[in-house]
Amino acid sequence: MESHLQVDTGNAELDQAVRQWLQLDKNHKTLEMVQKLVADRNVTELQKCFGLRMEFGTAGLRAAMGAGVSRMNDLTIIQTTQGFCRYLEKNFPDFKERGVVIGFDARAHPASGGSSKRFARLAATVFASQGVPVYLFSKITPTPFVPYTVSHKKLCAGIMVTASHNPKEDNGYKVYWDNGAQIISPHDHGIAQAIEENLEPWPKSWDVSLLDGCSFVHDPYDDINKDYFKDIKQHCFHRNLNKETKLKFVHTSVHGVGHQFVQSAFSAFDLPLPLAVAEQKDPDPEFPTVKYPNPEEGKGVLTLCFALANKEGVKTILANDPDADRLAVAEKQESGEWKVFSGNELGALLGWWLFKCWKMQHQNASAVKDVYMLASTVSSKILRAIALKEGFHFEETLTGFKWMGNRAKQLMDQGKTVLFAFEEAIGYMCSPAVLDKDGVSAAAITAELDCYLATKNLTLSQKLKAIYEEYGYHITQASYFICHDPNTIKALFERLRNYNGKSTYPNICGRFEVTGVRDLTADYDSSQPDKKAILPTSRSSQMITFTFANGGVATLRTSGTEPKIKYYAELCVPPGNSDPEQLKKELQELVSAIEEHFFEPGKNKLVRKSD
Repeated sequence: MESHLQVDTGNAELDQAVRQWLQLDKNHKTLEMVQKLVADRNVTELQKCFGLRMEFGTAGLRAAMGAGVSRMNDLTIIQTTQGFCRYLEKNFPDFKERGVVIGFDARAHPASGGSSKRFARLAATVFASQGVPVYLFSKITPTPFVPYTVSHKKLCAGIMVTASHNPKEDNGYKVYWDNGAQIISPHDHGIAQAIEENLEPWPKSWDVSLLDGCSFVHDPYDDINKDYFKDIKQHCFHRNLNKETKLKFVHTSVHGVGHQFVQSAFSAFDLPLPLAVAEQKDPDPEFPTVKYPNPEEGKGVLTLCFALANKEGVKTILANDPDADRLAVAEKQESGEWKVFSGNELGALLGWWLFKCWKMQHQNASAVKDVYMLASTVSSKILRAIALKEGFHFEETLTGFKWMGNRAKQLMDQGKTVLFAFEEAIGYMCSPAVLDKDGVSAAAITAELDCYLATKNLTLSQKLKAIYEEYGYHITQASYFICHDPNTIKALFERLRNYNGKSTYPNICGRFEVTGVRDLTADYDSSQPDKKAILPTSRSSQMITFTFANGGVATLRTSGTEPKIKYYAELCVPPGNSDPEQLKKELQELVSAIEEHFFEPGKNKLVRKSD
């Protein structure tokens, strides 16, 4: 049909991209979508589909499913995998002995024929066609199973097809290196270049029938399902308490993959199986009961959990995001209200708990010098305060588990113990078996913590208060503004870099004095003698941190996967008779000043996060 179509948009580059697509695409649904756009001379939509190829970054790919080079579809998956395959061949002489693992979630987009399973099978076909061993999961799995399999089977790489908690239209392609952690630079640039060099599908790349009976293709599902739960048992320290507890739990997988795996994790810990929210238990790519399938968004996503918990007399709720790498926790207060713990609060609880359990098993006081905990730079500094008092090491990394996973592996290779890593976006690494965030193991470990506290007549909320009283209050507040215009975002950050004239940052924000600035986009840190940042810097994303005279710290940054400008603010005070309500009030005033003076939402037409 392509020969009958005259491609003439008035843009030669666009015409070329569309013609190439019409020659290469063998998915009749996306092919017909493009043919219709051409026939209708819908240049606006063609520009959206073909104007800019999806950029392969350290987070891999994340975009809407649909036709064109800017979307997730059969052809872009084949092209991406071909590039990744060639890059791996170049980096690993034993690539064809070791191979790769591929997992997928339950996302699907019937209109374009795309689904996570379909994309995973196409990716597997590309590798198998080149004689590369492929460990392709036969069923949906949580994201943590992929990095676990890379490490466990000593593979060269892993791919997880998921868009995590993004809107239902999206999908993604997340990549792990042979160390079991997400890739960091320069691998993203190398893979992106290899993709550009391998855009034409190889002879067998479309032929998924290759996978049937192929000696290169293995299903790791049963083995990994057994070995993963055996490995996380090492983090169960109170099995008898778990068996005897009277506590009950409610769990939701928010229409994602988590249900059966969290049930298995509870079994591995001898915990009472959590009650599942029936309407959200089974995978459903439409996510029909929630506006956003993201438990980080708070109470709106947990409405059905609250109803079930209230009905069953349950005081603790556990919620995974759709690919089960994140965990949200809520607890019923004496007032009857539900408290949803922030990522920072749950990070404080889990950090305290994992160190307590480690200490219980290690009576030698000198062993603590080899113990580490990690957190991203936009997360609470509570672990730093605990580390200072208890004697272990705390390190902060750039935002994202790719940095924490890679740093954890470096430390482990040096013989160190990495007990815990977390980020405020409800991501927790409680076991070195998975060098990424893992909401499955975190759910079981949180439930065991709750069972232990119950024997002391304590709730999670009460324990959190005790932690703050012992190590110092760390009050945090994070939110975001939505902005779809990259130029507005760039101008906002450039204004902060040239606030009182060229190359000057703000020295005041409302009534709050600024005492330090770190700009990781511009490689600047006012606290360093040479004014250079210590953490790695990147010009491709915006990130500025302000320190205030009152003990406040605030970071403004862009999101790598969504049209958001995020901010993270924290007020840290040393242990003492601090009034948390007064601290909250002061932090709120600081946040309001930052919004008014640094974001200027009215002038920049920013849309505030909706509750």
